[in-house]
Amino acid sequence: MNIYVGNLHFNVSEDELRKAFEEYGEVASVKIITDKYSGRSKGFGFVEMLNDKEAKEAIDNLNGAEIKGRAVNVNQAREKENNSGERRNFRPRS
Repeated sequence: MNIYVGNLHFNVSEDELRKAFEEYGEVASVKIITDKYSGRSKGFGFVEMLNDKEAKEAIDNLNGAEIKGRAVNVNQAREKENNSGERRNFRPRS
């Protein structure tokens, strides 16, 4: 399951984010989205967990939790639709 993590402190590393999610199960990948010009974090990222049950537990426990002093928004990501109605990339699920 792909998980959206928002409201990240700009100094949170991918390793720190991985450690937070590994408390709930195996993490397949972590990606913090950065500005292509400055390289600075955009304040959100994605965590992929292979086991849906563990991913749901992580979402339930980490949504609203503080990481580096900021309460993060955590929910299941869904594919983003482009203008032609095709799905691509991921964005947070409402």
